[in-house]
Amino acid sequence: MITKDSIETAYSFLHQKQRIYVHSTLDWQKDDIEMAIAAYADEMSPDLYDGICGGRTDFLRDHQHFLEDITKAVEMLEGML
Repeated sequence: MITKDSIETAYSFLHQKQRIYVHSTLDWQKDDIEMAIAAYADEMSPDLYDGICGGRTDFLRDHQHFLEDITKAVEMLEGML
């Protein structure tokens, strides 16, 4: 079950981290954000994660696609608000 609170919480957290990630020039900061988001995804409501991951088990956990994934997640969560 996806609650409004879980959507709002996920959106707020991911949006904030996305904004920092996009503007960061520090590799260590980007790595920290990637690790924090991956940990958050592990604890996220399974229904909510399934609703935004598009069937990818590595969504928000793959370094190569992280910026694309977090951007997609923020857009999808915004649409769910």
